[in-house]
Amino acid sequence: MLHVNFDLENEEIHERKKKYLTAKYGQHQMSLIKKRLRVEMWMYDQLQILFDIPDDSSSYEVEIDLDELLDIEAEPARRDWLRKKLVGVKQSEEAVERFITELLQRATTL
Repeated sequence: MLHVNFDLENEEIHERKKKYLTAKYGQHQMSLIKKRLRVEMWMYDQLQILFDIPDDSSSYEVEIDLDELLDIEAEPARRDWLRKKLVGVKQSEEAVERFITELLQRATTL
C-alpha cells in the first residue's frame, strides 16, 4: 500500500523558500560601492547640520539623488540644481556654498 505525506512535501518546499542568495562582488566593485557609501553618509551628516536636524530625528527636509546630480553635465548647472534643493537651510550661505563645493568634489570621484 502506498502512502503519500503531503505535509512533509509542503515543509520541504517551505524550507527551500527560506534560503537567501547573497551577491558577491569583486574587489573593484566592492571598492566602488564603499566609496559611494562614504559620500552618501557624508552627505547625510552634512544635510543634518545644514537643516539643523536633531540626531534623534529621522525626518528630512531635502533629498539629494547623487545619480541625478551626476547626470547633469555642467558644474554651474549642478550648483544651481543643488541650490534649489537646499532652499530653507538653517545655516549661512557660506556653509551652503562649502557643502556644494565639497559635494561636487566628492561626486567627481564616483
